[in-house]
Amino acid sequence: MTTPQAVIFDIGNVLLEWNPERFYDWQIGRAQREALFAEVDLHAMNEAIDAGAPFRDTIYDLADRTPDWAEEIRMWHDNWLDMASPRIDGSVTLLRALRSRGVAVFALTNFGIGSFDYAKTRYDFLSEFDRAYVSGHLGVTKPDPRIYERVEADCGLPPGSLLFTDDREANIAVARARGWRCHLFEGWQGWARRLVAEGLLNEKEAGL
Repeated sequence: MTTPQAVIFDIGNVLLEWNPERFYDWQIGRAQREALFAEVDLHAMNEAIDAGAPFRDTIYDLADRTPDWAEEIRMWHDNWLDMASPRIDGSVTLLRALRSRGVAVFALTNFGIGSFDYAKTRYDFLSEFDRAYVSGHLGVTKPDPRIYERVEADCGLPPGSLLFTDDREANIAVARARGWRCHLFEGWQGWARRLVAEGLLNEKEAGL
């Protein structure tokens, strides 16, 4: 099998840890967090942002409509960088090792327009992709097949030449059905081993 022509990274839980529940447990305690998430669909709010809704306005509008939890909802915006952390250093090293080798590296991520711009103020590696396919800008989120079609059309590479990692099986399944090479991300070491197996890095470059 030929060597992949481009490597595609998801971002949340691949390059950055993303666990809002953990953040809220730290801020308000588990019992209060469970009550909040039972009463307010914060994940649906975030999905709307990932699909292109305004970052701050979407969160603050929900807070205004939910006065009992207004302060906690606004944390999703005001403390967002504390939620989208820490970075996964092993994955960042792999991204940079690939680029040093001259391998094209793309991002394919469910991320809002404003939240992605905000994240780039802290995480310099988010500006290092050859191409960044951000759902908020595209107006469609994974695992909708249209977002994968957009990637193929824009980069012009055949599906079988794309190597994609994501932490969600549903996102992987759609890509695999389109002919992409895929790796379910469960830790940077496993991803490193896959990159070595594909002939993209050697063990030293991969940190193994």
